[in-house]
Amino acid sequence: MSRARATTVDEPVAVRGVAVDGAAHGGWVPDADERVDRLESLVASLLEADLSTFSDVDRITVVPDAHYPFHPSSGVVTDPAVVAAIVRVLEDRTDADLAIAGVSDEVIGFDRTAAHLGYTSLLERVDAELVDLAEDARTDRLLETGGRTTTVSIPDRLATGATIVVPSLRPTAEGPIAGGMRTLARFATGAVDPDRAALGATRAVDPALCVLDATTAYAGTSAATNALFAGPTASVDALGSSLLERSFAADGALSQAFDERTSISVDSVGGGKLALETIRDRLDSGELPPRESTHPAVTAAYRLYAAVAGDAVPPQLEGEPR
Repeated sequence: MSRARATTVDEPVAVRGVAVDGAAHGGWVPDADERVDRLESLVASLLEADLSTFSDVDRITVVPDAHYPFHPSSGVVTDPAVVAAIVRVLEDRTDADLAIAGVSDEVIGFDRTAAHLGYTSLLERVDAELVDLAEDARTDRLLETGGRTTTVSIPDRLATGATIVVPSLRPTAEGPIAGGMRTLARFATGAVDPDRAALGATRAVDPALCVLDATTAYAGTSAATNALFAGPTASVDALGSSLLERSFAADGALSQAFDERTSISVDSVGGGKLALETIRDRLDSGELPPRESTHPAVTAAYRLYAAVAGDAVPPQLEGEPR
């Protein structure tokens, strides 16, 4: 196996990575079923070392970064094809009941989000259920950090069985990486501070594995970064933060969960060439667009619609006051 150093360290924490060679696989294709087929063997290589962990588990819940996909400040979401490939591998190699979990919020119901992202059709090919944990019974866990105590409440499903969190590689609107910890924080209540919510949710859930979908990343602009990583949640978040060139010290959740003096070794599996510097070079480390701005893709799409339908483009989508 090839090894790449993400930081300078004493006893490195191992994170596995696999290159998704877009050229060798014909590039990114819009057909999600075809993407699942292409990704399955790569995901199997990535998960191979962890499959024994799930041999005696009755239930596995996969938690992707699945949110309202059309807001300009949202960045990317986890590719549902990556999630479906993970489910396929687990389906073949374990006897556990499988579910993909999300949560409704005040903006949109999870069923609509799942339909927008394509989970509904993809799940017709795998034996897994789609669950909304907004109404799930909850378990309270006490979190103590820095002399402060906070009670964090999480859905019962995430407090029992095994959880695999599958974040995308993107920053939050506040700047730090979204990552696995903040993906789990969307399910937690009780902690007002976002960093403590992320830390508390992660400790309460104690995910069996974190799989970072870096096939496409976002850091001001989107980029094809063609990689997947897997390992302990805090370590994978630390690696992702490094790829986004975000400061550990400025990340209140990550700085408490991961010792910056510890190094991460990245073991490349699956036969492809994994180059961390290439991923960094493809990311511009920019800021997310303001929430009130209209994403250029929306304007472009509406202009196409207007040209076909003979309709007018609304002034707010042209970006010019009228």
